[in-house]
Parts: sequence; structure tokens; C-alpha cells
Amino acid sequence: MAQQDRAPILQMRHVSKRFGAVQALSDVDFEVYPGEVVGLVGDNGAGKSTLVKIISGVYRADSGQHIFEGREVSVTNPRDATALGIETVYQDLALCDNLDVVANLYLGREQVQPAVPGLVRTLDEVGMERRASRIVGELHIRIPSIRSKVATLSGGQRQSVAVSRAVMWNSKVVLLDEPTAALGVEQTRQVKDLIRRLRERGLGIVVISHNLADVFDVSDRIIVLRLGRRAATLDTHTTNPEQVVSAITGAEFGASESGKDQALQA
Repeated sequence: MAQQDRAPILQMRHVSKRFGAVQALSDVDFEVYPGEVVGLVGDNGAGKSTLVKIISGVYRADSGQHIFEGREVSVTNPRDATALGIETVYQDLALCDNLDVVANLYLGREQVQPAVPGLVRTLDEVGMERRASRIVGELHIRIPSIRSKVATLSGGQRQSVAVSRAVMWNSKVVLLDEPTAALGVEQTRQVKDLIRRLRERGLGIVVISHNLADVFDVSDRIIVLRLGRRAATLDTHTTNPEQVVSAITGAEFGASESGKDQALQA
């Protein structure tokens, strides 16, 4: 994918992070472009979760730059990231099983309307349901009803609700942590279709996954972290799983290290 004619929507430069004696990240660069899916892969302990938590404001980097839409920004907590348009869907989804889909989409961001002007406000149930229906429809998410309790939904439907919540607030970058973990074949297909639709909407998508088959299915580029460093940048359409495994493990599969760790030029 040619990227030289446009700027990344999100860029991390020279990011380092240490936890006591453990150097989790060392001088890591990272970028994602609008309308692009980046697969972020690496072994356990490679630094994937640390990088994602720095991007999303959970951790603060010891050093490095956080650049969003071409300008350096300060992200010191998750609210800073959300205000910029960076949303994260963690593996546990953080959904409330006892609430319906509408309530989960608006959790903590409920719309209200005046009942008694200047004195009492009530939830705008009609307005929230209308917008929830529109978002679910635009993303082609198949659920029984937006008033269904989340506890009654399948794993794929729950994942889709969590992603919908992330994108309905004018988000520009969405980080998905193991979005297909523990899902069946059909549920996985639904989630991957949803990721492709988010790309079509022009969002920058980062998929963190150990499942290389899923990463190859949805990503445009694959960035590999190894031992806290960026080990490779690979074009999904011109590479193969063996090269990715080589970059993850540091082993050799007929490709030089310098050939794997390169910025894409075309």
C-alpha cells in the first residue's frame, strides 16, 4: 500500500518504557494511516500491550513523542486519548451483561433532556435508541434487537457491540485487543467483516492478535515487536506467515533481518 502521499493519523516516535528492571519498550516507532488496518504482533512480553496502553493513555511513556493528525499531543490518561478520537476495545470488552445494547453503547455518555426546565432532566431514551439503531444498521451488525440484554448475545455479537461503542463517538483510531479470541468460525467472520467496514469508513485500525491467520485476513501492514523493539514492518499482501514468524522469533527463514525491518515504499 502506498503511504508516501499521505500522513499517518497516529504516530509514536522513539517511545521507551521501563518497569523497574524490565525495559518493556526501547525506542519504538509506530504509525497507522487513515483507512488502514495494522496488525500488531509479537510473542508474550514483546511489548504489544505496553505500547497499546501508552497510546490509549493507561501508561505514560518514559520518553518519546505522541503525534496525532500531524501535531504532537500529550496523552496522560484515557480521557485524553478519547478526546482525540482514540478508542480501545480490550479483550474483556467491558460490557454490562444486565443492560441492553442501547444502554451499553451509551454507558457513561447518556443523553438527557429537560423534564422540568431548569430543574429536572431525564434520559433521552428515544434519542439514544434512534442513534443506536442507526449505528448498528450502518455497521451491518446482526443482533436480535438493540433492546436485547448483552447477556443473551453470542460472543461475536458482544464483540460487535463493543466495537460499535468505540466508533460511535467520532473516533478516528480504534485499537482492538485480540478481537477474535475464543470466537467460533462464524462469529470470527462477523468480527472480521466489521473490521473491514471500519476501514472503509476511513478509520485507522490496530489489531493486536496472536492469530496470524486472522491478521493476514484483515490487515494491510504487519508491525512486529520483539523484546521491546520494532523488529519488522511487512506488507501483508507481499509477505507470508513464515516471514512473520521469523520476525517474531528472530529465527531465519531465508530472509535477511535488514530485508524484514524496512519501511514500506510501495
